[in-house]
Amino acid sequence: MKGFLETFKHDHWVMPYLRRYRRLLVLVLFLGFMTFFCGAALMFNSGYLISRAATHPYNILMIYVPIVLARAFGIGRPAFRYAERLTSHNWVLRIVSDFRKRLYQSVERQAVAIRQNHQTGDVLSILAEDIDHIENLYLRTVFPLVIGWLLYLFVVLGIGYFNWAFGLLMLLLLGVIVIVMPLISVAANGRREFQARQVQRTFYTQLTDAVLGLGDWLISGRRQDFLAQQDQPIDKIADLRRADHHFQWWRNLAIQLVFGAAIILIVWWAGLTFTHSQAQANWVAAFGLALFPTIEPFADMSQGVSEWPVYRDSIRRVNHLDGQPVKEVDQQKIGQLTDLTVDHVAFTYPGAERQVIDDLSLRLKPGEKLALLGPSGTGKSTLLKLILGDETPDAGSISLNGVGIEHLQEQRSQLFGVLDQQPYLFDTTVMNNVRLGNLTATDDQVRAALKAVALDELIERLPAGLDTQVHEAGSRFSGGERQRLSLARILLQDAPIIILDEPTVSLDPITERDLLDTVFRVLKDKTIIWVTHHLAGIDHVDQVRFIEDGHFDMQGSPAELYRDNTRFQALYNLDRGQK
Repeated sequence: MKGFLETFKHDHWVMPYLRRYRRLLVLVLFLGFMTFFCGAALMFNSGYLISRAATHPYNILMIYVPIVLARAFGIGRPAFRYAERLTSHNWVLRIVSDFRKRLYQSVERQAVAIRQNHQTGDVLSILAEDIDHIENLYLRTVFPLVIGWLLYLFVVLGIGYFNWAFGLLMLLLLGVIVIVMPLISVAANGRREFQARQVQRTFYTQLTDAVLGLGDWLISGRRQDFLAQQDQPIDKIADLRRADHHFQWWRNLAIQLVFGAAIILIVWWAGLTFTHSQAQANWVAAFGLALFPTIEPFADMSQGVSEWPVYRDSIRRVNHLDGQPVKEVDQQKIGQLTDLTVDHVAFTYPGAERQVIDDLSLRLKPGEKLALLGPSGTGKSTLLKLILGDETPDAGSISLNGVGIEHLQEQRSQLFGVLDQQPYLFDTTVMNNVRLGNLTATDDQVRAALKAVALDELIERLPAGLDTQVHEAGSRFSGGERQRLSLARILLQDAPIIILDEPTVSLDPITERDLLDTVFRVLKDKTIIWVTHHLAGIDHVDQVRFIEDGHFDMQGSPAELYRDNTRFQALYNLDRGQK
């Protein structure tokens, strides 16, 4: 109980919606109660009708009312069931719709913080599972629990009306099913359910990371290690599920035995209470049969409660995600770009010991081209994140026209275009994919952009032309063609600064050279920051900077470095296959 109250003490996800839709919630619970009430009333009425009819009434009118009631309760039970299902799912879908919108807005507001504090698979787990868990909290726990307790009180009070002592006995006996069994379930089975979910979530994260690095697994020849890593959590989940099912079998057996004992006691009590005359004896079967429909909601209570630890974890996670502070920064706008300045910037990732960027400075004038080189892990991609505003420097500043980049995030898409290793193409037409760069672009402007990147002839040869479906992730086209489509999108975007994050890393040398020539030709008027791992196409840039351990190790124009720097000469010649 302490954990339950603690979970909702600072909750701003679940409880507000319970209050917001409280009238609809009351209607759901009423319809759910009436569903099982009609079932119990039907059995009660049927027991009386069968017994009364067996005494050969001298007139059909003597049992006409029970006959009508049998029809009414028989129709009422499925009608209330249908209305309850319709209303409960309507209620839940309203809430879940608000949940998903609110969660995506939270993720959008905290995109950078989420990347710093969560792995990709963990974020996917939050988006894919936690809202579903909260949805199931209502459908599988809250509704069955409240309806079960209402029926429990109704049965106990109904029997207590005839005999308070026997009503107290039913209070204790049925209390084993509706109170003791749920508590045992949440204590024993709930722990296993929670462990299974934790393993599943970890597996989700590991598998996502493993798939993202699948190429490295294959290149290193560790295919069997990859498969073995995935088998281990699957086996553990299977063991926990088997223990879960074993516990459920014994728990359901115990519930059936206790319920059977309650039925026998009710028949025994009814036999003692209603056998003083023939008329009273007609009620014995009625009381004996009336309890049977309640076994379903009573049994569902234990299973619903046993999943509470999973729901509690999800509630805490979404509250934590939404509760993380977001630093509000005043936004500004700039006109025509004059310069990009990186001024003595330093940066260390949270929790990391090594400083990734250490006192870097550079300045780019409009139209200037910069190449960033260096070994993996030396800070190239981190510097790009800092320039884009995805990360905030620990020291120093990054500015455009003297305005800090953090103040220009609302104008970001107008200032920066990005072409990286795997630009994403959506499963729609060529026209729609290219037009994402500028939603107001005309068809002629799209065609002009495709012509500029030398894709016009290819597109014209396709049967559907610009209406050709590119398929998921652009699988309809080759790697070089996908990059050119993305480049056409950037041309329509018409941002003054273009980030090239190793866009040719997966291409063959000929395709790489052709793409680089095209990129620098069509973007000749743009400021370009190009991260690359080797020197192919380096003649296109105005200055080169080598990053080593967070510092600029060497810098200058390609011609100056080739003339004066022996290390650059060696790298340049090596890249061209020269000794």
